[in-house]
Amino acid sequence: MSIGRGRVWLLSAAVIAANVIGNLALSWGMKHPLGIALTGVGPVDALLNPWVGLGIALLAVWTMARITLLSWADLSFVLPVTSVGYVINALIGFGIYHEQISWQRWVGTALILSGAVAAGATEPKQ
Repeated sequence: MSIGRGRVWLLSAAVIAANVIGNLALSWGMKHPLGIALTGVGPVDALLNPWVGLGIALLAVWTMARITLLSWADLSFVLPVTSVGYVINALIGFGIYHEQISWQRWVGTALILSGAVAAGATEPKQ
């Protein structure tokens, strides 16, 4: 079964978006707790936060979309291309959460981006 190149790129974008938005929501929920403690166990109580729930749901979507993408294209294409999500997450951490990112992390982020660009320049073979 041949999946078109456009569909592979569209699903790749969906995988990246679900990963980025899911991690953003999860991080937001964990950094802004609702103050509800039923069990006294932080991660269990965190499940009551709708942002945490949204993050978990989107990361479940990310997993299912990534599984589908791996059935459509080579592992050596999918992993580097979808790692762009890590670059976007670093930019969000810096821009929205005002995280202090060391130059070493920026170098690592640049290396991830260069690998994603190099892999993305290849044909997504099935």
